[in-house]
Amino acid sequence: MIFPTTVFCLALFSFVEGFQLLPRQQAAGLAKVGSTPSRSTRLFSSDADESEKKDDRIDLSLDDRLYRMRLPRAPGIEWGTDLSFSFVYVRDLDPVGPASMSGKVSKGDQLCELIPVESEGKPLNLLGASFDNVMGAFAGLGKTVTEVDLVFFKGTKDELKEACTGDESGANSDIITVTVVQNKGAEDESVVELQAKAGVNIRQLLVDNGINVYQSVTRFTNCKGKQLCGTCIVNVPNGLESTNWKSMDEASTLRDNPDSYRLSCISFAYGDVTVETLPPVEKYQWTR
Repeated sequence: MIFPTTVFCLALFSFVEGFQLLPRQQAAGLAKVGSTPSRSTRLFSSDADESEKKDDRIDLSLDDRLYRMRLPRAPGIEWGTDLSFSFVYVRDLDPVGPASMSGKVSKGDQLCELIPVESEGKPLNLLGASFDNVMGAFAGLGKTVTEVDLVFFKGTKDELKEACTGDESGANSDIITVTVVQNKGAEDESVVELQAKAGVNIRQLLVDNGINVYQSVTRFTNCKGKQLCGTCIVNVPNGLESTNWKSMDEASTLRDNPDSYRLSCISFAYGDVTVETLPPVEKYQWTR
């Protein structure tokens, strides 16, 4: 079986073609900031002088931890992210690659922006963007683009979120609301709102609050969250983009069901979501 791990990365990223661009998942509360761009004739430029062009580029003066680098489109960077599949960062560097040789890009730096180096290059704000969106941005570069301006943040994901929101405490920034709809459409339909930390496992949250996620008698024969029985199916009609990506195994198990159906035992919520328990499924779902 294939399970999502705590780190999902693309092996040493050089040139990306053919990735499917999925909808962007922007982190709640992240501010979009603009500035004047920069340019240098050096390969590894960190500042540039194009003050005549005002656009939506990130203003590096807002935080000393922000910096801009001009690198080849194949920068020798292995990109990574956590189970939220957002906030892409530098997981590793090719020791002889352009990024490493620049002496400035480090493991753990957060990717914030991409600008293709061309006459009409427009900045792509990647603050909190999904992994797919970032890979799609690279894949969508024109064939004539040989260099890109990348903005990085030297710090952790939480530090970046605090810098963008101005919230130094971050006490409530990771609290999400999971709205649970039980017996949808029935006379005894009920709605419960649960508060939890971002990244919570949906099955565990529901079970801990006495909410059944298993169909019929499978509640007595389930695998207790080990992704073996495939019976803890829920529907996520709202906030699906705030959950982790489906693994190949999960997608195969649920292949004849709507895309919003998830196995709750391996589904994690990173933002506000609505979960419907015991959604309708066909009988063959239990005979695979």
